[in-house]
Amino acid sequence: MSEKKIYAVGLGPGAEDMITPQALEILKNCEVIAGYEYYLSQLPEIVRSGKTIISSGMTGEIQRCRKALEAAEKGCQVAVISSGDAGIYGMAGLLMEIAEKEFPEITVETIPGITAASSAAALLGAPLMNDFAVISLSNLMIPENIILKRLEKAAEADLVCVLYNPASKKRRILLEKAVSIYSSNVGEKTPAGIVTDACRPEQRITICRLDEFPFEEVNMKSLVLIGNSCTVIRNKQIYTLRGYNEKYEI
Repeated sequence: MSEKKIYAVGLGPGAEDMITPQALEILKNCEVIAGYEYYLSQLPEIVRSGKTIISSGMTGEIQRCRKALEAAEKGCQVAVISSGDAGIYGMAGLLMEIAEKEFPEITVETIPGITAASSAAALLGAPLMNDFAVISLSNLMIPENIILKRLEKAAEADLVCVLYNPASKKRRILLEKAVSIYSSNVGEKTPAGIVTDACRPEQRITICRLDEFPFEEVNMKSLVLIGNSCTVIRNKQIYTLRGYNEKYEI
């Protein structure tokens, strides 16, 4: 009996030319593709054509994954897509959790993609040249007090911080608190960047300092990056010094 498998596939930031060749090949070969309706709309036509599509809205993740696993159980080749990397705030972990409890005969294979932190950092310059933290500000699954604790520890450790899910129409206060925490621990002049709709036609990039942070520009399609004490703004780019000059006097 052949192994039953389901793929958790990362699409990257949204542009067709930033889907990895491995991910593209997997998607072409799958009979069923499941995903959030907005991400499904980003798939190239060559991938969507002739496929069975399992689509749902923002809060339909569990139902979507279960339907995909049911299709895999029947012997179909199935992919569940995520934006960015499927294993970073994506569907891979949820697929594994449901499979372990309800579909133990199915193996979940994660196909990596370019995550938002990497694509946004490249657009801003090179801000992730040293140790950094990645924190989601969504309190849908994680209590607010834990998010704030993680922000405090990251700021105290002088880590560059990448903020996923920074703000929605109703949830704005956590972003304000994140900026305040970093302002207090690292400094009000700390560089920051906002990338919205990365690698898409609507792409917007803002580089600023924390004391002039434009909160009104941030939404759920944004990624926010806050620098550390070694992060600089030069030539309209942000980058973080790694210590080469101190060691080699460049």
